Amino acid sequence: MAERITQCETCAYYDYDEELECYVCSINLDEDEVSSYYSGNSRDCGYYRFSDDYKIVKKQN
Repeated sequence: MAERITQCETCAYYDYDEELECYVCSINLDEDEVSSYYSGNSRDCGYYRFSDDYKIVKKQN
């Protein structure tokens, strides 16, 4: 079964968890929200925020 590619990979809240050794969503989603999103009933995450690392670095310079 192919892994479903989601918008999570470009989200500002998608962070690497060193303890789990994988990427996880840092938003505290409830079980219904997660289930709805991954079952395909919901097309978009209401918490999604595009992460642009280049924009962040540009502000630091």
